[in-house]
Amino acid sequence: MLKGLAWLDRLVGTLLKPVVFAGMAGLTAVITLQIVSRVFFTSVGWTEEVARFLLIWITFLGAALAYQQGRHIAVTVLRDNLPPALRRIVSGAAVLVTIVFLLTLAKIGWQYMNMQSFQKSPSLRLSMTYVYAVMPFAALVMAGLSVIDLIRLLAGQPMREAHSEIDSDVDQNAAQETVQ
Repeated sequence: MLKGLAWLDRLVGTLLKPVVFAGMAGLTAVITLQIVSRVFFTSVGWTEEVARFLLIWITFLGAALAYQQGRHIAVTVLRDNLPPALRRIVSGAAVLVTIVFLLTLAKIGWQYMNMQSFQKSPSLRLSMTYVYAVMPFAALVMAGLSVIDLIRLLAGQPMREAHSEIDSDVDQNAAQETVQ
């Protein structure tokens, strides 16, 4: 079961990375088009709207990706100085609070998305449902990742390691430099 959850955890990161990258590339292209069109031609009207929508999506999906990679800010000085048994209890309580918060955010995001569903964007005439759908989606993804963390913790396994990709790359590079 834990291997399946670890696979699901990695799958979330594998799927979110290219989506966030494509969003950033798209945002860069749209803003570049906006600048070039304003300076040299007639301004392209839809670029500001697309840039705003991409920024909203990148923000929430990037937050979910950062959560998956353990890159959100955490003050762990108190928890890290506790005895192991108490540390697990405090970590479990923190994960439970996180799950409640994220589920609340998903619920509020869902309500907001439905409340704005009748509204169309001015330029593209796109339903705002598509723009705001990312809020409950990202919150549910992060809540799911938190549930995986809680299951790991209850199974006696370590929780998500912060910066695991970067740290492993740095450790490998340091090891290679030591050998040379």
